[in-house]
Amino acid sequence: MTYLRNAVAKRVPLRGPFVALPTPMSVEIVAGAKPDFICIDTEHSPISDGLLTNMVRAADLARIPALVRVRSNLPQNISAALDAGACGVLVPHVSNASEAKAAVSAARFAPHGTRGAGPGRAASYLRDIGGSIERARKETLVAVQLETLQAVKNVDEILAVEGIDLVFIGPGDLGVDAAAQACIESLDDLIERLVSAAQAADVPVGIFTADRAASKRWLARLSFVIEGSDAQFLTLASDAAAAALD
Repeated sequence: MTYLRNAVAKRVPLRGPFVALPTPMSVEIVAGAKPDFICIDTEHSPISDGLLTNMVRAADLARIPALVRVRSNLPQNISAALDAGACGVLVPHVSNASEAKAAVSAARFAPHGTRGAGPGRAASYLRDIGGSIERARKETLVAVQLETLQAVKNVDEILAVEGIDLVFIGPGDLGVDAAAQACIESLDDLIERLVSAAQAADVPVGIFTADRAASKRWLARLSFVIEGSDAQFLTLASDAAAAALD
């Protein structure tokens, strides 16, 4: 969907959840709450390529843009998500310019990348390969996730990579990496360095939060927030229901 990439570029405030439960039913339930987008999470879930296609299909039927957080920064993972019809990819653990360039290359068709043209769903099963390539050039969103101390160190070179539509901050893994390396900077300071660098480079920046209040605070500064996940929502609702029965 053209809307999402254009909206990100225009800094339209956008909020949506991760969907990690491996069923199109979860996409339909979450879509019923009318988020601005969903991000199907194949990095931290058992979602297969075949199931991913059906989950993207469910999002399309609900007219909700579907990003996919791919398993890793490999061309086959990125192409599988885009061939399924996703409007873009979120590539995890990008820590330097070389990794950022690899993500962009895998997601873009020539002359801006090396993505292969396949006969999958995005190409209407061979009926519209040419049209699908032209649409992808206009519509495909490429986001890279910054979640390591190396990414903080190399943020300026990452931001200089042509073809990145959005940098996305992963506070969880960034905090884990900082603690493991006994970093003296606070997590808040590390996040602020990433936000400030992206804004100075005029690159859209987003962040994950599991908290609605924090989401509102971030949307006062940023334009893209992934807020919680379907698994989190189910856990909280289950715990609340159990507590109400005690």
